[in-house]
Amino acid sequence: MAQGEVMVGVDVSMARLDVARWPGGESFSLSNDPAGVEQLLTRMLELRPQAVVIEASGGPEDLLVSELCAAGVPVAVVNPRQVREFARSLGKLAKTDRLDALVLAQFGHSARSHGRLTLTQLPTEAEAELKALVRRRRQLIVMLVAETNRRQRARKVVKRSIVASIRALKRSLVELEQQVRETIKNSPAHQQKIAMLQQVPGVGPQLARTLIAEVPELGQIGRRQIAALIGVAPHAHESGKFKGRRMIWGGRAGVRSTLYMAMLSATRCNPLLAPFYRRLVQSGKSKKLAYIACARKLLVILNAMFRDRTTWSP
Repeated sequence: MAQGEVMVGVDVSMARLDVARWPGGESFSLSNDPAGVEQLLTRMLELRPQAVVIEASGGPEDLLVSELCAAGVPVAVVNPRQVREFARSLGKLAKTDRLDALVLAQFGHSARSHGRLTLTQLPTEAEAELKALVRRRRQLIVMLVAETNRRQRARKVVKRSIVASIRALKRSLVELEQQVRETIKNSPAHQQKIAMLQQVPGVGPQLARTLIAEVPELGQIGRRQIAALIGVAPHAHESGKFKGRRMIWGGRAGVRSTLYMAMLSATRCNPLLAPFYRRLVQSGKSKKLAYIACARKLLVILNAMFRDRTTWSP
């Protein structure tokens, strides 16, 4: 087999890197630390695979991905749910780190052969910082909402503790907002992109920051792809004479949630979305469905603006 025809899968845990190649099925393990990453990097530079496929696991993979990208090794960070469903389609129900690495390599091989494997680009420091801050803000809000809900039905003996927690979370949120503003202020590129987004009625600071931080593909892919990426594209559910209800599925839930909340104001103040929303509701669509349809329409508009480098014009 010639070099460059193989795909490598790496299952990343906090302590270990399990590596497998496909075709071939060879596997080995390394420690998930700078020394282990260095060993893996040396082997990848010798092997020159089509891509190294890694599951998005929320942090443990960051060191490996950044080092591989910096060395020019193609990397694809993929959705764990898609990989798990691919494994089931192969009849592989067992789950171990070694097997997961092999499935990742097979998944990458199959996805690339169908033109569906997207390589990961190494973000700049400013992009990585903004993404981390935006995600942390979302986490703080989730915790704040949970504590606020607990306070309403908590016994008196624990209410004081909950109130103290709420105050601490609010202080952290204020500090984080200041960090976000400083990060954007220090990046002219971020300032320009956010200014372009906020020209559009209904796009506020939080939606603009979320799109810049978590949708780097904005303006680089087509309207159908961007809608599917975020999870606002309706998927058909039909079989024979059965015509099921189309529903959205998958995508980037955090971005979709922020986009959905922005529709509460965008459907009132945006001159394109407001009449579109009213038509959908008047035709019998539920408000939730109408909001999702408006979110998709707005996302497509923003994607076209970034693609063509144009300003907002209704």
